[in-house]
Amino acid sequence: MPKFNYVIRNAAGQRVESSLTAANFDAALEVVKNQGTLIQLKEVKADQVQRVTVLDKINAAMESLKNHVPLKVMVFFTRQLSTMFSAGLTLEKAIGNLAREERNKKFKRTLMGVHMEIKQGLQLSDAMAHYPYHFNSLYVALTKAGEVSGSLHTVLQDLADYLETVEDTRQEVKGAMYYPIFMFGFLLVVVFILLWKIIPQFTDIYTQLGATLPAPTRLMVTLSDIIAQNFFISVFGILFIAFWLWVLTLTDRGELALDQMLLRMPVFGGLIHDSVMNKYAKTLGILFGSGVTVTEALKLVQGVVGNAVVSRGVGDLQEMLKDGYSLSNAMIKTSIFPPTLIQLTQTGEETGELDTLLKKAAEFYQKQVESVITRLTSLIEPMMIIGIGVVIATIVIVIYLPVFEFGQAVQQLGY
Repeated sequence: MPKFNYVIRNAAGQRVESSLTAANFDAALEVVKNQGTLIQLKEVKADQVQRVTVLDKINAAMESLKNHVPLKVMVFFTRQLSTMFSAGLTLEKAIGNLAREERNKKFKRTLMGVHMEIKQGLQLSDAMAHYPYHFNSLYVALTKAGEVSGSLHTVLQDLADYLETVEDTRQEVKGAMYYPIFMFGFLLVVVFILLWKIIPQFTDIYTQLGATLPAPTRLMVTLSDIIAQNFFISVFGILFIAFWLWVLTLTDRGELALDQMLLRMPVFGGLIHDSVMNKYAKTLGILFGSGVTVTEALKLVQGVVGNAVVSRGVGDLQEMLKDGYSLSNAMIKTSIFPPTLIQLTQTGEETGELDTLLKKAAEFYQKQVESVITRLTSLIEPMMIIGIGVVIATIVIVIYLPVFEFGQAVQQLGY
């Protein structure tokens, strides 16, 4: 017989998680209803191990890009749906109205599909699950939790707040990193143009003078010759290397190595770490508050946390919970999570307010991120200007080294 996980609140108001076996979903529902107030009931399906290849990930990335919808559109939709549903409109009517008013063509088609499936009798969460590029597993799970607990409008409002704050944090972190990335790219373009157009002109002069070039200048001239004589091959080679580096990050080892490197970066590593901890705590907090089981919540967090190192740590948490560890003790064992987050988790477990304490932890890391970004904003620009100046100055000095040596040789000959 199939197995079901369930969450209830007993007569004392305590949250209880357990499992049972029953002939079908209805039979399990009858058993659980007699034990307390139902929050969630879900069938446990046998795990199917499916190997995901790099090609699958590339296809998924392309599909995701093709079906991308701005997060602000999702936030607006979620808020509107919550408002309409709480005002007494049926889901069918609310989704239909929102589908007709939606201006984003991609999302409009999705909403029309969801509306059609609801008319055919599907639950909202089940209909959304058919459109994973717009409604991810976290969105669907929270919607399902709201349906089961009878508080869908509240869950949708919390979900809209969650999406908005996660997007704000992501944009703040990206904003802090955009400028140095842009300046680094600009520097590469300038160096490439110098090697392609400027240095060959000096090479002709050196040839006419018959001067012996210093080692740094010879190296730069050789590199310039390669680029000047093979321009299109050079451009193609750079794009090819960039593509394969991107493909490498899609592999498990490549993704893990990249995220480890990012977390170890000076200054930016701490910023990325606090941002990931913020998302971990925020996501787990809203899932627990919506009645999702610990096991299911950790699976969802593992998929959306956005960092392979932390995602692997969340996977370890799941294994340790099966062995009887509490969440806070399992977090200590992984050596990934910071003491502040562990302490707040432990306090939440002891007081029974884990979702509230996790949300407070998310607020703490949000403030940490904002503080670091404020400091970075005032430091990045002068640091990048100095860095670019040093690189350009080095190239200029290397170019003019033969001229200096030729001048010294002329002086020694008495001219």
